[in-house]
Amino acid sequence: MTKGRMLMVGSLSLLAMTGAMLGAATPPVDPGRFAQVAKVDDQYQAYNVEMVEVVGGRFWAPYPKPGEARPQPTAGGSGGVDIAAVMFRKREPIDLTGDTRLRNLARALGPTYVRVSGGWANAVYFHDSDTPPPATPPKGYQSVLTRAQWAGVVDFVKTVGGKLVVSFPVSDGARDASGVWDPDQARRLNAYTEKLGGHIYAAELINEPNAGSMVGLPKGYDAAAFARDMAVFRAFRDADAPQMKIVGPGSTGEAGFVIMPRNIGVVPTDALMSAEPRPRVDIFSYHFYGTVSKRCAAMDKSAGISPDRALDEDWLARADSTATYYKERQLRFAPGADIWITETAQAACGGDAWAATWRDSFRYVDQLGRQAKQGVTVVFHNTLAASDYALIDEATMMPRPSYWAAVLWARLMGNVVLDAGQNAGKLHLYSQCLRGTPGGVALVAINLDTANPASLSLAGKATRYTLTADNLDAGSVKLNGRTLAVGQDGVLPNLKGVAARGMQSLPAARHQLSSPIPMPVTRPVPDA
Repeated sequence: MTKGRMLMVGSLSLLAMTGAMLGAATPPVDPGRFAQVAKVDDQYQAYNVEMVEVVGGRFWAPYPKPGEARPQPTAGGSGGVDIAAVMFRKREPIDLTGDTRLRNLARALGPTYVRVSGGWANAVYFHDSDTPPPATPPKGYQSVLTRAQWAGVVDFVKTVGGKLVVSFPVSDGARDASGVWDPDQARRLNAYTEKLGGHIYAAELINEPNAGSMVGLPKGYDAAAFARDMAVFRAFRDADAPQMKIVGPGSTGEAGFVIMPRNIGVVPTDALMSAEPRPRVDIFSYHFYGTVSKRCAAMDKSAGISPDRALDEDWLARADSTATYYKERQLRFAPGADIWITETAQAACGGDAWAATWRDSFRYVDQLGRQAKQGVTVVFHNTLAASDYALIDEATMMPRPSYWAAVLWARLMGNVVLDAGQNAGKLHLYSQCLRGTPGGVALVAINLDTANPASLSLAGKATRYTLTADNLDAGSVKLNGRTLAVGQDGVLPNLKGVAARGMQSLPAARHQLSSPIPMPVTRPVPDA
């Protein structure tokens, strides 16, 4: 038999045996007999670097640390209250070229897609010159992107083994006199990328086009304008960048979860993709946030999620219902196209404070498993290193708990998705072929029970990687009992598994999250 690996993320229960141990009479779990149900991209797990990180500007403010005074709203210039002063904080551009630690940490997640986009990308002006940039953005733009900054992006993507995904400026400044999108800025950015030896693998024309003026689009932007702009975009792609894939629409805030104010005039995906001439995409995309963070909860009393619900099934299952919603639209508007989630995280608006803790690692891994089974082929986590939902702390450039789960996923999970059964109760199982090992299998086991361990009987030998933490709010994790840390250079320690076979105990969630395992299989499995 060929040895494989099993990725265990312990803190969930497989057979709905909440708080119970799977007895010796329970048939062993045999991943070698799991049926193939889907196939994901080789770079399934991806991440975002927000354009605001590249150019600098206001982004979600960190929550106050214990003992720090909470910022207070100030009087606005019109006599109102400046809530934005509390929600956002000015940040300097991220150092993508000189930060060795960040590069090494990002390299450990590759090869993958790196998406440079976000709301700021909709209104950024690319200063296509080596002369000093303008002191203020040209009319119709919000910020300025220099050649040096973009060269840093291209070099970073090369260094970490990534494929570049972008969106283009679409604000008033990037339009002609009749309001039609002008591809000049996109043409310049693409040409300079190629000049640097880079390549834009794929692009969404607009970041979140259904949010209209809230994301920098012209006032009154509607489905007809989107269809018109997409036709111009396709013509630009065909003429100037024929290898670039068109991704879209990149909608957000649908499927029943409140993440945007109800009065902003959201344009449904159905309308965007039905307008004439019908928008055509190579890859169908959407953004998934199950709710908004505490920063934005004032927009609707039903928004938000409390940390004590972080491991609840109704919270985790929002990924399933949203995937179902968009799969129906992909089948209708882009049959045969892959589905990408081009942004997702614990919550929109920068994430809650607990997004940076062990507590959110369960959602991170569980969503990757769920969405792969649903047929999603790439998932972009927002962000790599900005705000509370980032994989890496932006102040210290040190890994957060979910980062370590992401590394194990990148190393162990291949592109063939297997059926490990329906989730029931507190133990969730997900399986994919083992990356780089023909015939190998990776199994993820997550024990969501906060008080009781779970047991899992394995058929055959395995290598086990178990992530644990001292408590749900911990900022660090342990692999097989040893605390994980990186040096100042960001080089990861040796992540070694331990031999395992037979009955396995998964610690309670308050104490853990388990990760990958190599195991033998009893029949050939498609190569990962």
